Amino acid sequence: MAGFVDSTVKDIDVRLKELQAEVSKLQAARAALVGPSSRRPGRPARAASATTATPTTRTRRRGPGRPRGRRGGNTRANQALELVRSQPGITIPQVAEAMKIEPNYLYRVMPKLVSEGLITRDGQGWHPVKAA
Repeated sequence: MAGFVDSTVKDIDVRLKELQAEVSKLQAARAALVGPSSRRPGRPARAASATTATPTTRTRRRGPGRPRGRRGGNTRANQALELVRSQPGITIPQVAEAMKIEPNYLYRVMPKLVSEGLITRDGQGWHPVKAA
């Protein structure tokens, strides 16, 4: 009975590899016919070399608990905080224009600065917290 199970599992593995190769070929053919404009908005497709790279060939590895694509250091938050300190009452659209970024990002950053006790909101404007 164990021999039957082993041979069946091997047959399934072989068939799965065949199907994966076929799927790759069909996806490539579809992409060639339709083009990249058919992708829905979201993350860009990974480069072919990135999908075949093994962990040993990658140049950088992220540590455990560190999100992908993050530089760390709250760079945008620090820039926004400095703008609020230099221009009390500044609005999110004004901060976004000064930083040359989209304002929707700041609607996440600014409340975080409030929760850290660094700024306060008064109407549409943002103000630095006075030092105690």
